[in-house]
Amino acid sequence: MIKTGNILLQTGSENSDDLWKQGRLVEVEITDLSDTGDGVGRFGERVVFVPDTVVGDRITVRLLRVKPQYAFGKLQEIITPSTHRTRPGCIVADKCGGCQWQHIGYEYQLEAKRNLVIQALERIGGISAPPVDAVLAGDSALGYRNKSTYPVCLSSTQKVQAGYFQKGSHQLVNLNQCPVQDARLNPLLSEVKQDIQGRGWRIYNEKHHRGQIRHLSLRVGRRTGEMLLTLVVKDGDLPGIEAQAEAWLKRYPQLVGVSLNVNPDRTNAIFGEETRCIAGKSFLREVFADLEFQIRPDTFFQVNTEVAELLLQEIVGQLDLQGNEVLVDAYSGIGTMSLPLAKLVRQVIGLEVQREAVEQAAANATLNQITNVSFQMGEVENLLPQLAVTPDIVLLDPPRKGCDRAVLDSLLQIQPSRIVYVSCKPATLARDLKVLCADGYQLVRVQPADFFPQTAHVESVAFLVR
Repeated sequence: MIKTGNILLQTGSENSDDLWKQGRLVEVEITDLSDTGDGVGRFGERVVFVPDTVVGDRITVRLLRVKPQYAFGKLQEIITPSTHRTRPGCIVADKCGGCQWQHIGYEYQLEAKRNLVIQALERIGGISAPPVDAVLAGDSALGYRNKSTYPVCLSSTQKVQAGYFQKGSHQLVNLNQCPVQDARLNPLLSEVKQDIQGRGWRIYNEKHHRGQIRHLSLRVGRRTGEMLLTLVVKDGDLPGIEAQAEAWLKRYPQLVGVSLNVNPDRTNAIFGEETRCIAGKSFLREVFADLEFQIRPDTFFQVNTEVAELLLQEIVGQLDLQGNEVLVDAYSGIGTMSLPLAKLVRQVIGLEVQREAVEQAAANATLNQITNVSFQMGEVENLLPQLAVTPDIVLLDPPRKGCDRAVLDSLLQIQPSRIVYVSCKPATLARDLKVLCADGYQLVRVQPADFFPQTAHVESVAFLVR
């Protein structure tokens, strides 16, 4: 049966090509969630992916893109809502592309994320009945982000706006507050736009590659309250930026630094290579795992401080460190994991490709008087085979694309007795575990963690022994 307008039409087979034309309305029950956050249902033999839905929804869907085996659709009407459906905590949740799951009750979000990890390990990794624990979660599913970066644009009435793009478009949804970011950042989000407007600074036009201000980036130390404000600009300087930066520092007592980041390229990447401190400090202080870290505007640091600490505690508990181990932290960043773990082992060696991160990691080690850790700059696949010592434990924390095959081959060659694999994408985790487990490693436990409530993203740590 399909519905067009207010008319119900009886049809023959649900697999008839006539029913699968773009724009058709079909009735679907959502039975699963995809790794991108969309609801998954079936109409006949084809899978239909529908955003803004949840398992248990009975809905009417307008077909947008139709392929031989599947289709993408848009929610038209909720016939029967799921028991997992809830009222979003944000008034623009149905428009803003920053979150996918505000319409889903939080307890079910956690259950769904565990299922995403299990499904990836089974389907991609070929691991039967994977040992996946319940998802670690923080105290709140809102107000958790310690960093937010917003595109800046002009409205049709030439008003400066900042927010997130509407789902599936480059139409900006203007925000004056965001319920998932630390509430201390909200005044800056709502007020800095007015200052930019008053200064007459030109806003970047993506289509024509003209103008200056591209993004507004805000960062806060969850434990210290210190904040950074950074404007990402196309090139050069902004007239009067020094005076405005000093005014911001006076207006916001917790703001410790204002910077400009220069990104002259036609690119989707937010930050460019050059960051200049205009007023105050070039970094904020944060306390993580009882250590002090200096974090700059463009530093990678986990966006959910509290859950990152919970995950670190799980790693420490699982490893049961005795103090005589040699641990290699691959993709070590600024030492977020290296430095806390260094207090519990004999030696830590961090491997990191970004020079700035290596310099910050070394500075953070000195700041905390940790002397049994060293950091090497270079590609992990090149540094691993050249290690002067054989590690007892290798900690992997690669980007979303996972480990290059050369990294896995090096691990299989040096054969550490234990591997800890921290992953932000279940599919690449499963792919890499399949390689390691086929060559002598045993997967003993997987601990998912919810670093990004209200979205479909899920972090995991996998523990392997040889």
